[in-house]
Amino acid sequence: MRALDREAIEGAEIGGLTLMNRAGAAAFEVLRIRWPAASRILVLCGPGNNGGDGYVLAREARRAGLTAAIEQVGDTALKGDARAAAETALAAGLTPQRFDASSLGGHEVLVDAMLGTGLDREVRDEFRLAIDSVNQSLRPRLSIDIPSGLNADTGAVMGAAVRAEATVSFIGLKQGMFTHAGPEHCGEIYYDDLSVPGAVFERVPCSVRRLELWPLRRLMPQRPRDAHKGRFGHVLVVGGEIGYAGAARMAAEAALRVGAGLVSLATRAAHAATLCAARPEIMCHPVETPAEIKGLLEQATVIALGPGLGRSSWAVNLVARVIESELPMVADADALNLIALEPIAKSTWTLTPHPGEAARLLGMTVAEVQADRFRAVAQLQRRYGGVAILKGCGTLICGPNGDISLCPYGNPGMASGGMGDVLTGVIAGLLGQGLSSLDAAALGACLHARAGDRAAAAGQRGLLASDLFPYLRDLANPTQSDCDVWQDLP
Repeated sequence: MRALDREAIEGAEIGGLTLMNRAGAAAFEVLRIRWPAASRILVLCGPGNNGGDGYVLAREARRAGLTAAIEQVGDTALKGDARAAAETALAAGLTPQRFDASSLGGHEVLVDAMLGTGLDREVRDEFRLAIDSVNQSLRPRLSIDIPSGLNADTGAVMGAAVRAEATVSFIGLKQGMFTHAGPEHCGEIYYDDLSVPGAVFERVPCSVRRLELWPLRRLMPQRPRDAHKGRFGHVLVVGGEIGYAGAARMAAEAALRVGAGLVSLATRAAHAATLCAARPEIMCHPVETPAEIKGLLEQATVIALGPGLGRSSWAVNLVARVIESELPMVADADALNLIALEPIAKSTWTLTPHPGEAARLLGMTVAEVQADRFRAVAQLQRRYGGVAILKGCGTLICGPNGDISLCPYGNPGMASGGMGDVLTGVIAGLLGQGLSSLDAAALGACLHARAGDRAAAAGQRGLLASDLFPYLRDLANPTQSDCDVWQDLP
């Protein structure tokens, strides 16, 4: 963002105060869109440029006939463009006051313009009090550029952060807004490029690519009229310890639902027949020793290792045998936990840990993983090779070149058992159809999360992993008219 601002000001010769005026006006427009009946607003301004944006918003509100008040949080000695913006607000008849926690209830909308994207330490003192007071208020909240207290780089809460109902962000969207605590605190995200020329964006590389499902869908190969099942991959799912047969079965069915030609399941003998009866399209094979999987590995084109695998000697021996294969592989669940015990790197696999599994793979705590998910997924890829996926709110994908992508879909209803097994099967099914590991990871994560969003239309609570299957099939077979449906990102 600093580079974009610099390019806009120096390269495109747009004055800093001009950008500030545009930002404040854009934020005011969002306020009017979200709360058109509001007539009394309070703007909490910090001492930096974020506060300057707030002064402009208050000025625009006053000019539009609203009752606007400004309370200054922190240093009142503003500098540079922020000072100039404050002077125009004063000229419009506004008189800033010191922050008063008891005054928040007298307003219809609270505007957070306290701390911007440069925050790199925990908020304390007056800022902590102001943020806590805003969150405890029953009034609607709009954050300018980013919620105060949210780390723009990581999505971590720096001690305390405003929980906004809407956030309007300028010039570039910040990666921390879309993962970890970011979505919870940002609410609905609005974006305005402040009329910065496109050439500015071309000169500054983005740090993370936000994925969109419709363009990724074009990676799916078209099926010719003379197609046959052998052209779309043979996925071998390895897993299903006693008591965990369902995980392996869901992974296998997910691979079929996104178009895999054939799916075999190597599992415990005790339930192979039952699984076959429940879903006869899955070829279930009883495997009790590593030697018994040799023929299945020879027939497969893709491996999905880990769903319901457990950590028994049966699982340990199977993992040791299967990871010798050079076939494309998706590793999940207890396969990851066993790999963490004896780490190796492979260029042919895709690792799909949640934060707990990532912590074991990296030898750190879950809190350390979540504190900087971008760094964690990059470390996973460097240490273990292939493609690394860090699941969670704002799933991250890191490929061999170190570039990171973010999946913006999904919902809290997907926090239930079996969702990761379905994702494993989806990615394996796409690999079987010829997609590269990185493309399969990106498309698979978006298909899976978007199917979860559609399935959650009836309610997030009580959402089951198997509820995704009909939506996975639907999303894997879109028509051109679906394009409009999927263009739903800010």
